[in-house]
Formats: sequence, structure tokens, C-alpha cells
Amino acid sequence: MVAQTRAGNSAPKRLAFNEKIVGKGLATDALLKKLKALHTELAELDQELVDVNSLSAVRTQLVNTSILLHKDRGVKAYAACCLADILRLYAPDAPYTHTELRDIFQFFFRQLSTGLRGAEASYYNEYFHLLESLSTVKSVVLVCDLPHAEELMVDIFRDFFGLVRRDLAKKIEIFIADILVALIDECQALPSEVLETIMAQFMANDAQPAYRLAVQVCNATADKLQRHVCQYFTDIIVAHSHESDSESNFEEIRKAHELVKQLSRSCPSLLHSVIPQLEEELRVEEVQVRLIATQALGEMFSEKGGAELVKKYPTTWNVWLMRKNDKTAAVRLKLVESAKGLLVNLHDHRETVDELMRLKLLDPDEKVRAAVCKVYSQLDYETVLHYVSEDQLRSIAGRGMDKKNSVRVEALNSLGKLYSTAYPEIENNDSAAIRHFSWIPNEILHISSSTQEARLAAEQVIADFVFPLPSSSSASTSKNVDVNEVAWTDRLLNTMGYLDDRGVNAVLLLSGLKGSRPSPYELYLQSCVQHNGGVIDEDEDTVKQRLNNVIRHISRQFGDPQKAAEDLHAFARANENRSYKLLKTCLDTQTDLKGFVKASNEFLRRIESSSESILGTMTVFLRRATLRIVNQSSIPTLIKRVQRADSKHAQTLLTYISKHCPALYKPHTSELTKAIADEKNARLVEVGMQALAAVSQSDEALAVNDKRTLERVMRYVLGSNARVAKFAARILVASKEHDDLCAEAVESIARKLSTAEPDLLVAHTAVLAQFARLAPDAFERKSDVLMAFLVKKLLMVPSPADPDEMDSDADWVEDDDVQPRLRARILALKVCRNRCLAHASTDTALEVATPVLKMLSTLLDHAGSYSADATDDPKVKSRMRLQAAISLLHLSVVDKFATAINTNFISLAITVQDPCYNVRMEFLMKLFPLLTARKLPPRYNLIPFLTVHDPEADVKNRAISYVTHASRNISATAKVDWFEIIFIRLLHLLAHHPDFSTAHENLQEMAKYIDFYLDLIASSDNVSLLYHLAMKAKTVRDGQSHTYSENLYAMSELTQELIKARAQARSWSLQSYPGKVKLPSDILRALPNPEAATKILKTVYLPEETSAWLSESSKTQKPVGTSKEKRREPREPKDSKSPPKRKASRHRANGSTKRAKTARWHSDQSESEEEPSSDDSEQDDREDTSTKLSSEHGDGSSGQESDEEEANETKGEQNRKPSRKAGTRAKRKISKQVKKKGNHTRKS
Repeated sequence: MVAQTRAGNSAPKRLAFNEKIVGKGLATDALLKKLKALHTELAELDQELVDVNSLSAVRTQLVNTSILLHKDRGVKAYAACCLADILRLYAPDAPYTHTELRDIFQFFFRQLSTGLRGAEASYYNEYFHLLESLSTVKSVVLVCDLPHAEELMVDIFRDFFGLVRRDLAKKIEIFIADILVALIDECQALPSEVLETIMAQFMANDAQPAYRLAVQVCNATADKLQRHVCQYFTDIIVAHSHESDSESNFEEIRKAHELVKQLSRSCPSLLHSVIPQLEEELRVEEVQVRLIATQALGEMFSEKGGAELVKKYPTTWNVWLMRKNDKTAAVRLKLVESAKGLLVNLHDHRETVDELMRLKLLDPDEKVRAAVCKVYSQLDYETVLHYVSEDQLRSIAGRGMDKKNSVRVEALNSLGKLYSTAYPEIENNDSAAIRHFSWIPNEILHISSSTQEARLAAEQVIADFVFPLPSSSSASTSKNVDVNEVAWTDRLLNTMGYLDDRGVNAVLLLSGLKGSRPSPYELYLQSCVQHNGGVIDEDEDTVKQRLNNVIRHISRQFGDPQKAAEDLHAFARANENRSYKLLKTCLDTQTDLKGFVKASNEFLRRIESSSESILGTMTVFLRRATLRIVNQSSIPTLIKRVQRADSKHAQTLLTYISKHCPALYKPHTSELTKAIADEKNARLVEVGMQALAAVSQSDEALAVNDKRTLERVMRYVLGSNARVAKFAARILVASKEHDDLCAEAVESIARKLSTAEPDLLVAHTAVLAQFARLAPDAFERKSDVLMAFLVKKLLMVPSPADPDEMDSDADWVEDDDVQPRLRARILALKVCRNRCLAHASTDTALEVATPVLKMLSTLLDHAGSYSADATDDPKVKSRMRLQAAISLLHLSVVDKFATAINTNFISLAITVQDPCYNVRMEFLMKLFPLLTARKLPPRYNLIPFLTVHDPEADVKNRAISYVTHASRNISATAKVDWFEIIFIRLLHLLAHHPDFSTAHENLQEMAKYIDFYLDLIASSDNVSLLYHLAMKAKTVRDGQSHTYSENLYAMSELTQELIKARAQARSWSLQSYPGKVKLPSDILRALPNPEAATKILKTVYLPEETSAWLSESSKTQKPVGTSKEKRREPREPKDSKSPPKRKASRHRANGSTKRAKTARWHSDQSESEEEPSSDDSEQDDREDTSTKLSSEHGDGSSGQESDEEEANETKGEQNRKPSRKAGTRAKRKISKQVKKKGNHTRKS
């Protein structure tokens, strides 16, 4: 047992200590003193120079049980140090038996585990010495040679990992690590309990000392532990995968994989054999195992060291990527959820990850698609800018139109968050940020105006990220809200700078500026106050009915109408006056931005604290009801920005405010007055004049009456700028001295009109259009002179085409290219129209209107000229017939005029089939606002159904959108009057259509009109009425001629067959209609006698070929699973969609396709020109509500019908390129006219 060799040339040094430390009667203090002396001397001895024979006495006494089991801690501490020194001096041999060594090492670790507790603990230096000796001398490896060494090793590892948790010195951690590493390196077989003890440390907090110790040990012994670690995981998976139905077993497997992830972060070299094992798990049939393995590997690849892992295990990486096609959606979901780290850390594999994400955006499972979108919302600005392509972001934007709401929400939130983080860089004109992110608001706005389903999520994102309220976070807790109104307004303008025309229109609609006042939301608040929580003193039924009506209307705009209605009722029942006051402040157009932010935050806080369940609904309500994008605080900044060269969007906003919400100008009239004085800035003058005109007309108290200002306005009235002159005329009309001022202006214009230069002629005519409507007394003083000039010298003068013009076939001229002479002619038509409207309530109304109506009808009959053989320029004719049709629409608002126009209604209606695309679209866009406000007779609702054959998809789609929204948002009773009873008028119109004939091919085309109507209107509830009306058409005669009667009978038979086939395909019950229907007497007459009725009923007016075709069609038509009540709303067509190809056999009068379209709305349009609604149902609903509820809450209309239409009609909602001409007017515009066949009547 004694060392065999000793080195060194000097004589060995002997131990001087020769006292006994074992014996009876030895006091503890004395023993402690002796052991201390012994320890001191042993510590100083050099292993190479000591005479180990001199150590024999003490080495034997030190292992005596009286020492090892002594009750004094000091005795045992010094004894342990002495024993450690003995082992050091005797190394590499141990002077003890195996049993003694086992006792010694157990004694060592017992002392350390119980005594080593920190630098201030008793005998800390002795314990430190003991630990240092074991670490440096490596005497601890002797444990590996002892019998039952496994048990002792287990205790050592357990004790040391427990010891290190005491937050000891860093050096002690190093000593312990050295000891454990030495044990692992020397042991023949590593006990499983030891490995479990080590692995357990990785499941703890990675900031713990035990975790750090385990990391050190594992990294130092990785080569030896690899095999054991692999076996460890294999044992766990095998042991817990037999009972695969047990969740507890999967939990154990899950924990094992969590451990693998921890090891991957800190000790990746241990996993050399484990990673291939995980790869195999990806291929197993058991879903839970695949799921766990996919998640684990995904998180490992996503770590900072993931690139190295991919490089080291490329096969595993590829097999993991293949889980993108896993048959189980949950596995694909786990794959996708790992993608954030992949995008951040695996830059070399960007293309692979992008392709994976692009593919999963189209995954059949909505959770996977939503998860892909969510990943991008978690990325920081720099990562997205440099490592995510714009194409990928646009693919995410495409998911904003997903059929599943969860996907739409995640996609739009991702885009919104990314834009919000990038906006500061965009504002600083960072070209990379602009290129990568500036398009995002445009896409979100397009989505917001596309479908009802997508709108709610898009609006939320726009409110939260695109146009957020300023300082909303601090405002919620601070009484003194400090908001930056200029920065808020500039953000709107900066964002609009990157929008297309459709995006700008969407912003304007979302702004809440458009719509009559009081709005439906204001009516709701009024109803809540009157309802008084259910305690109503007077007219209880009326008050409750009003509240129910407005709630029913508002709730239709929510994703879940039933939930919204319940929440709105709950808010009304709560009857909190403070909430009412706050909501009123938010709804008030005069509330500034600071007041709005404060009131809205307090309102939502109160809702959250009192009724959290309705918070979501009231948040949407508040967002839609208030001016949170533009309000009166925006006006000063917008006026300043108009003065800049890049002021397009500031001008757009101010023009829109002037048209739809001039009340915002009330606090700023002095600024507007200053603006019109800056004559050097023509743009600012124009905007200021329009704003002043609007605010003067909206509130008499704000009318301009300052003498100096009125003198300036008079100069503008008589000036050559048509738009400025028009607005100036309105300001004069609103002033107190309007009679004298207007008369003076009319006198001056009358003198100069005949000699005026073209531009001045346009301006004077624009002013006359205003005076004719708003100041009729002044106009009539010179009406003879003025009307004679306008009609004879302007309107009736031919306008031949320019022989030198290159594009002689063009049938449309852009607004900017309209010649002054044509502009003046268009305005002259408006003068005539406005003069009629001004006299509408007088006894001379028809006397004034009759020649005008005749002139307008003539223009329609002769394609824009006053005679059939006129050789006018086609571009002039298209503009003239469009203005004639629009004028007839506005005149039809007046009942007596509508009756007179009725004889020419068919000519007016088929304007929607004009050869020129621009005429068709402009006509529709003028028609829809009048129909939505129910200003026109119900028969005008037939016109949208005539678009079925239009070669341009957007014309037809706009018609579909209007009909869908309008029919959905009115009561059942109103729908009967406005859309169902008029069905027989549709049959009559088609019977009179210039394209009608009883040829089979033609009747097939006519059937498409009927099917189009039935697609949009027919349901199981009204099919009996529609069939009844179709049958009734054969019980009357046409009011005009026998030929048209036969046409009507053919349409009746055709329609009956189509309705029967539809009812059969949809399993609708086609019962006899129980009610009585009064047929329109203005177009139909009763039959002369019963014999005639019997003859007509027995006669078949359809050709045999058509009857056979209908019979065959009904047999081949398959039943459908859903009724039309559940029909989805049509989507907005894309701007660049190409026109559909025509069939050779198609015969219709819908004119040509368009060439190209430009802006749908321009800031320099006339005020009356309605912006396209972007198929925005909410806007339609707002206007519709004002009509339905105005009788209960006061008149919500603007108070003007025709003078909302501005003089500058040439500026349309859409500036479009000239379209291709497809023929002449109405009766001659079919590409291939079907030859009339003979009499197809067959006797039964």
C-alpha cells in the first residue's frame, strides 16, 4: 500500500507529529488542537519529498471510528482535511483498504454536504481545503475501483448538485465540476441514476448554479456521455410509448424532448446520437410522437445555434421540413410555429423558409394559415426589412381576404404591426422602408372595402396601427392629455401619399365624414336617452320601437349581428348618464382631438369596468360613429399643407369635408377668410372658397357678411375660374344682402355673356347654374336673355368633329381635355335642370320644365345630338347624352317631373347600356346615391338589372353590390315595394327593349336579364309573388301597342318557365300567391273582354325552339343546397381585370369595353359628384337609415336635391381613358342585329 518510488535527490522529509489522537479520556479541545497541528504539518509536506513511512501512525488513527464518528464538527472537519492530505501524499497509491476508502469518501462528502454553507460558516477554510484537494489531486477517482462504486457515485453526484445550489463561490463550483468530471472519466460504467441526476438539472432554471454545473460536466465529458444520453432517451420513449393512449406517458416523452432542447442550447455535442433518433420519430405513425418531435426539432433549429445544427444534420433538417405535408394539421402547425426563429437565425436558408411559409399560407387548415400570418407579426423591423421579401408580405396580405375570420385577423394584424414599426422610417423618407412597407395601408384599405366579412378586422387594424389616435396610452391615465395634432394629421397625409385612388376612397369612407346628420349612431344615443333604461313617461311603444329600429340597423354592420344587438340593448338598459355624456362628446363634430381622445378613453374604461362583455361591440361602435381619422383639429394643418407643392391629399380631404361635413369648419372661418385673400395661391383660394361656401350654406350664422370679403367674392364670381366662381356664387347666395348682390352679378353676366371668351363663358355659365337653383328671383330678372343665349347660341350650335384629330373614332374625352365650349354646353344643361328644380313647387313648374324635358329626351333619342342626322363630334355627343341622362335623374326626384319623364323612362333606363363605357359607369354612379336615399320612384331600381350583359365586370359588379346592399338593409315591406312589385315593370321594359325580338337566340339573351334579377332578389319567401306577377302579365295588354303586348306575353311565358325551373332546383314551394296585386296602370291596360283574355291565355308566344330549350335546361339544372337568402356578397372587382370575351351569339345593347380607367375621385370634382362607394355597404346603410328614421328624429337629408350637383359636371367620380366605340345609339348598338322573324304564334 506504500508508494514504491520517490523522486528527488534530497533526503525524504519525515512527519514530526508524533502525538496520539485516539485514546480514552482525550478531551475534544485537546483533540481538536492536535488535529489542527497535524493538518498544518501535513498540508506543508510535499508529495515528492515526504517519507511516507512516517505517516503510518497517523494514517491508521485517522480512520478510527472515534474520529470519523466524532460528534464535534471541528474534529471531523480537520480529520477530513488530514485524510485528504494523506491521500495526496500517498498518491497514486492509497494506504487504505477498499472498506476504509469507502468509509473515508463517505465521510468526506458527508462533511461537505452538511458543513459547506458559505464563506462565513464555521470551518469554511477546512471544507474549502478538502474540496480543493479532491479536485486537484483527483484522489476521488479511487471511488471507481471500490466495490459497489455505483452507489457511492450516485450519492456523490446527488450531494454535489445539492451542495452547489447554496450559491457558493465560483471557485467551489469549479472544484466540484472537476471532481464530477474525473469520476465520469474514470468510471467503467456510468450508473443510470447518475445520468438522471445530471439530466434533471437541465430542467431547472438556466440561471441556477446546478444548471451551470451540469453544463460544465456534460461539455467536459461529451464524448463519453453521448452513448449514455442516447440510451437514456431511448429508454424513456420505449418505456412510455407502449401505452400510447395514456396522456401521462406522452407527458413523459414531452419532458424528455424538453430536455433535448435544453441540451441543444447548452451541450449540443451530447446529442450526436439523439438527433437521428428524433429524425426517426418524425416518421412514426403515432401522431403525438410526431407532434412532439416536430416541435422539439423546430425549436432547436430556431435557436441561435440552429444554423450549425442544420449544417451538422442536413438529413434531419430535410425530414423535418417534409412535415409541412404531414397529414395531421397539428403537426403542420407545430412546424409553422417554429418559423420565427428560422427567419431570424437561418439567414442562409431564407429561400427554403420563405417557400415553406408561402406554401403554408395556402394550407387547408385555418389554424395553420393563421399561425403563418402570426409569425410575421412577431418579427422586428430589421429582420423583416432585410430577410422577408415584399412578395412574401404581399402573400400575407392576400390572406386578409381569407374565408376564415381567424386567418383574416392574424394576417391584417401582422401587416398593421409591421407598418406601425416601419412608419417612423417611412416618415423620414427612408427609401428601403418606403419600398418594403408603404404599400401596406393600401392593401388593408382595399380589403376593408371589399367584403362585409373582412371589413371588421381591417377597420380594427387601421384604427390600431395605420391611423392610431395620438398619445392614447398616456391619455388613459392622464387628466391633461397632450396630443400632437400636427403629427397626427401629417401621418394621415403621409400615408395617403402611398395610396391609389381606391385606397383614398376607402380612407374617405372610413373617416365617417360622409353621411347625413344626425347619423344612425347619434339617433341611437338619442333613443337611449329617451328610453331612460326602460322608465318611459310618454309614448313608451314609440320610444321602444325607435330604439329597436336603430339597433337593428346598426347591428347589421357587425360580424355577429345578434351579439351586437344584444350588447347595444344592454348599453341602453344600463342607462349611465356619464357614459351618455362621454359618447355625445365623442360624436360631436365640434369636439377637438384632445377632447375626443380623453372622452373616448374614459368611455371605454367605464364600459370595461361596468359591462366588460359589451366592450368589443362598443369599441367598434365608437370607431365607426366618430371622426377619429379627421376632425376639426385637422383643419389648420390641412390648410397649411395645401400651400405646399405636394398638397394633393390635403386638398382632397378639405374638398371632401366641404361636401359632406362642413360643420368642421365652424371654428376656422377666419382662417378660411384669410385663405381666399391669398390670390397668388390659386389652389388655396379654390379650397378656401369651397369651404366657405359649404359652411355658409350649412349655417346661416357663419355666412360671409364682411363688406371687404364680399367685394373679393364678387370679383371671383365674375372671374374666369369656373370652380372658384361657382363657390363664390354660393357664398353670395348665403349672405344677408344676397338679393342685391346676386341681381348685380346676374346683370353683369347677362351683359358680357355673348362676348365672353371661352374660359370666361364657362365660369359665367357655372355661376348661372348656381343662381338658377339657389337665387331664382335674381336669375329670372334676366332669364329671357340668358336662356335664349344658352339654348340658341350654345346648346343648339353644332359641334362637328375636328378633321385634323388623330383619334377620330374615340367616343370619350377626358375631363382635363374637355374643351371650354363643350364644358359650357354641359353647364348650360345644368342651368336648365336647376331652373326647373327651382320652380318645382310653383304653379309654373311644368310650364318651365316641359321644353327642358323635351330637349333632354331628344338628346337621349339622338345619341347626344338634337337631330338624327347631326354630324356632331362623338366625344361631344357622349358627354351631352350623359349630362342629359343625369339631369333627367335629378328631375325625376320631383313627382310631377317624374310623371312627365315616365313616357321616356325606357330611353333613360337603357343609358346604362350606352356604347361608351364611361357613360354607363358615370350614369350608374349618379343613380345609386339617389336610389339609396329613396329620392327616385321605385321603378328606377330596374336600371341596375340591365347591366347583366355589360362587357365590363366592374359595371355589373357595382350593380350587384348596390342591389345586394339595398335589398338587405330595408324592411320586408319596403323590399316588396322597391324590388319585388317592380318585377312586372322589368318584363314590360324588356318587352319594349330595342333589342327585343321573338327569335330564339334573342330570347336566350332576354332570359339572362330575368335570371340576373332572380339571382339577386328571388327567395323562397317571394317566389310565389314573382311567379304571380309573371302570370299576370298575360292578363293585361300593353298601354302602347299590340306588338308590345305580344312581346310582353312572350316575356311572361319565358319568365314563368325560368321561375319554375329555379324553384324546382332549389326545392322551393311554388304556391298560389294569396294576396292581391295592383298592376301599374301607367304602362298596362285591362283587356277589352273575356274572349280576348281567353285567347291570349291559350296562345303560346314562345317559339318551339325556346320552349324545348327551357324544358331541357330545367332537366339538367341540379338542385342547390343553399337558398338565395344566404348568398354571399359579391366582391369588388380588381382594377386591372380585363374585359370578358363575348360570344358570337350574344346580342345586346351594352356598348363597348373600356380602354383604361383613372381616378375614381378627384379633389377638383364638383361637390355634387358622389364619390364611388367602393361597394361600401355601411355608407349605403347610413344614408338609408336617415331616410327611414328621419320621420322619427327629424330630417336627416341635406335639404337640397339638385344643387348638390355641381356645375363642373365634367369632373366625374372616375376619369377614364376613351373607350372603344361599339356602334351607335340604343336601337343600333347591337353588334349583330337579329333579323325579325315572322309570326311565331302557335295555336294550342
